[in-house]
Amino acid sequence: MSIRTKLLRCALYTRKSSEEGLEQEFNSLDAQREACEAYVKSQAHEGWRPIETHYDDGGYSGGSMERPGLQHLMADIAAGKVDIVVVYKIDRLTRSLPDFARMVELFDKHEVSFVSVTQSFNTTSSMGRLTLNVLLSFAQFEREVTGERIRDKIAASKAKGMWMGGMLPLGYDLPKDKSRTLVLNETEAATVRLIFNRYLELSSVHTLRDWLSTEGITSKQWTSSKGKPVGGHAFSRGALYHLLRNETYLGYIRHKGTLYEADHPPIISKELFDKVQSALDAGSNRHAKARDKRSRAPLTGRLFDANGEAMSPSTATGKHGRKYRYYVSSSLLKGSKPKTSSDQGGTIIQRISADALEGEVTQLIARLVPTRTSDAMTLASRIEVHRGAIHFVLPKSECRGLESRLTNGETIKPHPGDVDSVLLLAPIRMRNRRGRTEITSGQQTSKPNRDPILINALRRAHAMVEQDTSRLPICRTSPPTQYARRLIRLAFLAPDLQKKIMDGTQPKQMNLEDLLKDPIPINWDEQRAMFEHG
Repeated sequence: MSIRTKLLRCALYTRKSSEEGLEQEFNSLDAQREACEAYVKSQAHEGWRPIETHYDDGGYSGGSMERPGLQHLMADIAAGKVDIVVVYKIDRLTRSLPDFARMVELFDKHEVSFVSVTQSFNTTSSMGRLTLNVLLSFAQFEREVTGERIRDKIAASKAKGMWMGGMLPLGYDLPKDKSRTLVLNETEAATVRLIFNRYLELSSVHTLRDWLSTEGITSKQWTSSKGKPVGGHAFSRGALYHLLRNETYLGYIRHKGTLYEADHPPIISKELFDKVQSALDAGSNRHAKARDKRSRAPLTGRLFDANGEAMSPSTATGKHGRKYRYYVSSSLLKGSKPKTSSDQGGTIIQRISADALEGEVTQLIARLVPTRTSDAMTLASRIEVHRGAIHFVLPKSECRGLESRLTNGETIKPHPGDVDSVLLLAPIRMRNRRGRTEITSGQQTSKPNRDPILINALRRAHAMVEQDTSRLPICRTSPPTQYARRLIRLAFLAPDLQKKIMDGTQPKQMNLEDLLKDPIPINWDEQRAMFEHG
């Protein structure tokens, strides 16, 4: 009598820190995946089977968890689609002990094992987990000790007046010998003196910036050690502040608040430098008083639009002198174009009334988490404003019993990248009409099942197509990875199917895993038949 072996679904994760070589037909990611597939094949008698979905991160550091392939893997683990995670080496998964601890917690929660092919580690046993933690602890200790040695060397060198690298200031060039002394550039030094004297005449950094732009005076242009051109751009307000405050022009080098006499010659006299500092301090005091008159913006730093752009506080003055507060996307503040122009069938919300939004957020959080009524707006670590909903990232520890208080189509789900957080989707719809923000709470029946992962995949597919079309003709260049080649097919779905994905009215058969796994017909009618009746 034969015993049937349980099938174990193996997710193969690959990563490469730099993008160098990824354009090759067989690159490092392919080599890692091939080794992982061979290892899984050797365990076929144990029921191991590789998952066809590719979890690849090319050009991403292992020191952060903000990687699309890893986020996709974590989401599939949370969805119960993975039994074993297989990597070539441990550092392909992460180089951070805290991140690894969070991953292991997620693995244990969903009974997922972790295997390193070349290091023979397996977290299915307590000894394997101990060995992994010890190894990562020593790796992190080595990185920290190396960092301390480098910092001590830099501090000692700067105390001797040596230039230890960084952005090269206007007025100086790098030494051509092996010394650490900046070389005076007489032409640029004259420009630095002109900027200092001109500021004293204008008494405004904004006006100085505009004048420099008109005169065609730009920041320092130089070539890095890697041969990459740097600088040569029009001065920004922040760059001018830094230049006018820079003690390097007095012949000093600053390190952690302490000034050291440097070996390079000064460009600005002490008298001129002190006059400029006094003028800058006076201007800062004026701006501080103006800021004090503005209403506090409690969502600053945690509010983002549908593109993921930060929304910053802004004010406007009405006809009768009344102040109006807004949150505005960074691209709109800079006057540049947003990454995408539409969200859920309408334009991206890039400007929203602060009073209206803060009131809605306070009311929602106070109802769902009564224990945080007094500081409701500080609970969410991230808030994303979409046209048809607001997405909140909330601490899991504060959300016990929250499900029983959900109403009007509100949903809560595990956060795909943070086991200590949850994602709350509140169907709060917004639109701007004649300068006013209209906010309506409640679920839209036309958009009941929006899948953020599927929508994001569709947008990425269109972004790849647009990138190809800029090189013309389309599809002459193939996407660099197998996962990208599967993903780009979403851009060629029938327009009505794509609209259903954005609206959240797509058939249940349309999920990202099946779309990437199964071939998609080219004919739109065949696509409709496949998903409507499949």
